Amino acid sequence: MPRRCAKVEKREFIAAHAVFTILTDWKDLMAKKSRNPNFDQTLDILREHAFQIAPYEAIAGAYLVSREDVGAVIVAQKDEAALAITPGILVRGELARLLDRGYQKFIKTSKFELPASAAQLHAIHAFSEELRLLTGEIDLYNEALGTTSDVYQYDRLKGREAAPKPAALPWNEADGH
Repeated sequence: MPRRCAKVEKREFIAAHAVFTILTDWKDLMAKKSRNPNFDQTLDILREHAFQIAPYEAIAGAYLVSREDVGAVIVAQKDEAALAITPGILVRGELARLLDRGYQKFIKTSKFELPASAAQLHAIHAFSEELRLLTGEIDLYNEALGTTSDVYQYDRLKGREAAPKPAALPWNEADGH
């Protein structure tokens, strides 16, 4: 005996389900919107989270964002906040860079070079994480693991910058022979 199946008209099915209706303004709904706040909103958000914000004279239009002796410099880039100087410890009002020498990390300013303590490294890491979260920056895997340095200077690599002299080849004639 042949099987009998119900035949459904395609038009009736589409008309019965609103899911298949085509929106005339679908491009407007699909337009990407930035989740990141603009620069002024970012400054307001940082103030709400107890960050101190002051103009940074060394860079035009930049602001020093600090809290608990840790700071960073941010600037407006395409109406969003971007880091101009990475987070570091504030030493006598100057933002210090983190220097990695392989065996130890150092806090380096224009006048001082001090060994970094574990508490300072934790403070820089916590500050960086919170600043990145509030400004909408991308969180990278290697930065999430721990504090990354601005400069890497390993003592065993010192002096390797100059290219070594090429070795003399025995088949090249030397002294006219």
